Amino acid sequence: MNLLLVEDEPNVVSVVVRGLSAEGFSVSVAPDGTTGEKMALGNHFDLIILDIMLPGINGLELCKIIKKEKPNVPIIMLTALGTTENVVNGLDNGADDYLIKPFKFAELFARIRMLLRRFNGAISPDQIINIGNLQINLTAKSVKRADDEITLTATEYRLLEFMAKNKAKILSRIDILENVWDIDFNLGTNVVDVYVNYLRKKIDKNSDQKLIHTAVGLGYVLKET
Repeated sequence: MNLLLVEDEPNVVSVVVRGLSAEGFSVSVAPDGTTGEKMALGNHFDLIILDIMLPGINGLELCKIIKKEKPNVPIIMLTALGTTENVVNGLDNGADDYLIKPFKFAELFARIRMLLRRFNGAISPDQIINIGNLQINLTAKSVKRADDEITLTATEYRLLEFMAKNKAKILSRIDILENVWDIDFNLGTNVVDVYVNYLRKKIDKNSDQKLIHTAVGLGYVLKET
């Protein structure tokens, strides 16, 4: 597996490269965003790790550039910016996961393994989930409500897919964090609530039948009423 690390802190580079090399990964390093863009777009990488505060192109902008050209390459943001707003901003710009510095290498490695499994996993052709007049095509990763196409970000889609695969089941915030973002975020953040609200605005806003429901004190559930 070939990984790209875009990071300008030598200590972080040393820890990540040493740890991942010991696990059998081949790790290339870019010390700034401009170099990172050239390397990411000009070579094959199975996964990319980005800092946000980078010389040249910042990590958020670089993430958008990479995802536009290579949407199937998973990206982990590795940054000291740890507020809910920072996390949501990173995910909205296309990141598939978000890890806050200082971090433990074991946690980074766990997230890398899970993302690689997710992106390399096969989906049965034309597999479709229907909930009321909501249709989710798992192969095309497309969503319709009645005859209207709904455009979702990558994170919004993963959240909807997880809820749809567990339709009528109450999902706690921890369930959602572990399955949509692979592993626990700081439970002090309200990133789940933020993304559920994003989904509600796109899925339920123009429909009389609401599909996303709050189970007070327990979590959320996607179901027909």
